[in-house]
Amino acid sequence: MTPSDLDGVIAETLDEAGLDYERREEGSFFVTLPGTKKLQTNCWLVVGEHGMVVETFVCRRPDEAHEQFYRYLLRRNARLYGVHYTVDGVGDVHLVGRFAHHAVTGEELDRVLGQVVEAADGDFNTLLEIGFASSIRREWDWRVSRGESLTNLAAFEHLVRGKDRG
Repeated sequence: MTPSDLDGVIAETLDEAGLDYERREEGSFFVTLPGTKKLQTNCWLVVGEHGMVVETFVCRRPDEAHEQFYRYLLRRNARLYGVHYTVDGVGDVHLVGRFAHHAVTGEELDRVLGQVVEAADGDFNTLLEIGFASSIRREWDWRVSRGESLTNLAAFEHLVRGKDRG
C-alpha cells in the first residue's frame, strides 16, 4: 500500500467514524477524539515512507510521586494495544504507536483510535491523582476561598475529603 492509498483509508475511516480532523497535508491528520474525563484528546496520524505513526499528548510531566506515576505507566503499557506510553525530553506523557503500511486498515485504525481514547481518557484522572494531588488540593482550596465552582474538580473530592475543606 502506498502512502497516498493510506491517506484515503485514513480519511475514509475518520469520516465514517464522524470524527473531527484536519488534514494538514497529504498523510498528516490532526484528529480530535471525544472523551469524558479529559473531554477531548488530540491525536496525530502521520503516514511516512514505511509506515504510520500515531501520537497523542496525554498530560504534562508530574509534579510529585514520580516513581508511582511512572510505575503506573509502565504497568499500563502491558495492557495497551498498538500504542504505548512514553515521555518526551521534558517529561510530558504521550501515547505513541507505529504501524507498517500493510497493517493500516479501517478496522485496525478504528481499534487503535479506540485504544487511544480508552487510555488517554480512562487513565487521565488516575494520572492527575498520582502526579498532581497537591496541585489539585491547592486549586480546591483556592476555589472554595473565592466561592468558585468545584464542578470540574468533583472527581477529585476524595483527595480533599476529611481535611476540613469545602
